[in-house]
Amino acid sequence: MFTHEQRLLEDKIRAWLQANEIPVPDAFKWVPLPFSGEWGISLALFPLAAQEARRAGKRVNVPARAQEIAAGLAEHLEGAPGFSHIEAVRGYLNLYFPTAAYAQRVVGTILKQGADFGRGDSKGERIMVEYAQPNTHHSFHIGHYRNAILGESLSRVVEFAGFDTIRASYPGDIGLGVITVLWIYDKFYKGQEPEGIHERGQWLLKLYVEASRMLEPRPDETPEEKAQREAWDAERREMLRRWDAGDPYVRALWEETREWSLEELRAILEMLDIHIDVWFFESEVDGPSKAIVDELIARGIAIDERPEGPVIVRIDEQLGLKKEKYRTAVILRSDGTSLYLTKDLALAKRKFEQYGVDRSVYVVDNRQSLHFRQVFKILELWGFEQAKKCYHLAYGFVSLPEGAMSARRGRLVLFKDVADEAVNRIRRVSAEKNPDLSPAEREEVARTVGLGAMAYAMLSVDNNRDIVFEMERALSYDGRTGPYIQNAHVRASSILRKAGDLPSQAAFDYPLSDHEVTLIDQLSRFPSVVQQAAEEYRPMVMAAYAYELATAFHAFYHAVPVLQSETPDTRAARLHLVAAARQVLANALRLLVIHAPDVM
Repeated sequence: MFTHEQRLLEDKIRAWLQANEIPVPDAFKWVPLPFSGEWGISLALFPLAAQEARRAGKRVNVPARAQEIAAGLAEHLEGAPGFSHIEAVRGYLNLYFPTAAYAQRVVGTILKQGADFGRGDSKGERIMVEYAQPNTHHSFHIGHYRNAILGESLSRVVEFAGFDTIRASYPGDIGLGVITVLWIYDKFYKGQEPEGIHERGQWLLKLYVEASRMLEPRPDETPEEKAQREAWDAERREMLRRWDAGDPYVRALWEETREWSLEELRAILEMLDIHIDVWFFESEVDGPSKAIVDELIARGIAIDERPEGPVIVRIDEQLGLKKEKYRTAVILRSDGTSLYLTKDLALAKRKFEQYGVDRSVYVVDNRQSLHFRQVFKILELWGFEQAKKCYHLAYGFVSLPEGAMSARRGRLVLFKDVADEAVNRIRRVSAEKNPDLSPAEREEVARTVGLGAMAYAMLSVDNNRDIVFEMERALSYDGRTGPYIQNAHVRASSILRKAGDLPSQAAFDYPLSDHEVTLIDQLSRFPSVVQQAAEEYRPMVMAAYAYELATAFHAFYHAVPVLQSETPDTRAARLHLVAAARQVLANALRLLVIHAPDVM
């Protein structure tokens, strides 16, 4: 908040360090001091003392020397504008702000910057986040939802933190699973087409389940049934060969049914307020990926063992590693067909060269961890500097209390079913809690709170952990949930509505209560939390912060009078504080892909 004053101070610190022949750091790592009657920041001098000792080549009592440096700086900086006092304590330089000025600066900055409060400066780097990419010829289930909401939240966080951000989707639109649906549709259901976007998508999933059962061996099958199953499987594989050869009939059938899946996907993404910038498709990178294999062979990175074996990259050997870490990767089968890894190499090349991507984040489930480690290392061996800034954002599976999912066996929990149930339940709760809402308002509340509850349930858990989605817990208005955080925004909105116009001026020159201090503290942390969540690629950091901020506001709401404050000046300050809290809650919720409602 005191950026200008802090920069002037750092200039003075550099000058003093240079004058006293003490190493000058590239950047100063300030940390906030816990409130103890005043807010402050602290700088540890131990690294400088240790660096000075190493440069001099002699043994030094580092803690004692750090305290000497801190004391010298404190004396040199005494009276610096913007700070109430400066002290040296056990090797730390502590600087304190005047309490009223600090509170006013925090709240005033939030109200002035509004929706942009917490936005970082441009990082000068372009990042592409790849997510929301289910296979076509299926239907969007709750696991796909976790992928989509995780990717969208991360996209919003890194964009807000200052990265030029591109949202990308890479649906798997070809392969034996896709052809399985195509085969059964062509053989038994040609010409049928359910009405409705979601109905068509879900019907394709049912066809896949039916075909999987028909093609799966059974221990009790008769010789005739086995022969029939094998004949069907041969037909299916022949259809895949025809697709690969560009057969016009198969390609037209594939394009028609693929569009049914994509229509449902686009409708769901629209419902979730997710807008993809670039669509890649697996079918588009198959050809280019094979050309890449030839280049890797020519450069000695890959070894061609055909026709007896595949084309491989001995990654550990290429890196000169003694112990196995990345293993040997197969990048082309002996029959010349490509693999996921081959296509990911082609996709990465396109990202780097066509879109100028500096960082690439892949939101894919944690079963693919080795796969992406291999992809990134092969890209590095190939010469792409961006490979060092590629990141696999892995996530665990989602299930309901009833059990795990399986597409082949038809045990899938469709996102649309869960979302509809969440919205219906909130609609009923809203009717009980707030019967005066109009039908239109109630529908808006049901949608925003129901979907918000689902989003927070996914984002508040470490992405590497599996989730058992429990509807009752997610929809609760109490505890670590989306509705609890949204309700803090509603309460702040209610206070401001009752107050009318916000006072033009506010001063915090009165004894602040503990609840006010905690709330101001939380508000001041938001910009640094944005940067932390972006640097770590962890939306959970933002989810945890939103809950802590909501908790601080709820405590303030129950304990501190605002509209009935002791004096008009105190009332004005507290109204400004409520408005600031409302703004930061809205900003945090937006980064979590959650709407901030004014009523519930």
